[in-house]
Amino acid sequence: MLTIDHIVLSSTDLARDAAALEQRLGVPLSEGGKHVLFGTHNKLLRLGDLYLELIAIDPDAPKPERARWFALDDFSGEMRLTNWVMATEKPRRVIGKTLMGTGELITVSRGDLTWQITVPKSGKLPLDGFAPAIIDWMGAKTPTERLPDVGCTLEKFVVSHPRAISLRSFLSPLHSDPRVDVRGSEVPSFHATLKTPKGTVALTS
Repeated sequence: MLTIDHIVLSSTDLARDAAALEQRLGVPLSEGGKHVLFGTHNKLLRLGDLYLELIAIDPDAPKPERARWFALDDFSGEMRLTNWVMATEKPRRVIGKTLMGTGELITVSRGDLTWQITVPKSGKLPLDGFAPAIIDWMGAKTPTERLPDVGCTLEKFVVSHPRAISLRSFLSPLHSDPRVDVRGSEVPSFHATLKTPKGTVALTS
């Protein structure tokens, strides 16, 4: 079984975009940390039973030996929604059903937290990044459980893609979250609807 674990916003400047996002949502982001393996850093926000991750290349970190996750090596432009991650306690079983190119399970650490996540060698997930990464928290207390509840929740997450049928075929037997809506579209896009102290806020790709 898969559950939506978190949604990912990519950034070229973590501090600048965190401040802008806090202003837009009306709540503070929590400190995340540094990912030594990928040379990135992040800030987090709880969204009820999942969380939002704002991630960027860490300018103080050395360039990693492998491609950075979430295709951050190729990211440019404004902060935007770029990826999503689904959680499972049985990653080996799920990986056999994922779309080609999802990648191998990589063990990653940040502070006292260690987990496994699928990362393609190229850094870019299937369907031009619109297929989810798969994560296993290995029995640890997840970021969602660690983060403070600041009154934000995810109401809807729409994935639009020309190959929506392929994505639905993978997801349908493994998850049943009514908030996730995979739609056919000539133009790929993400659209997340959040409920916040400032009202409804839309985040897009």
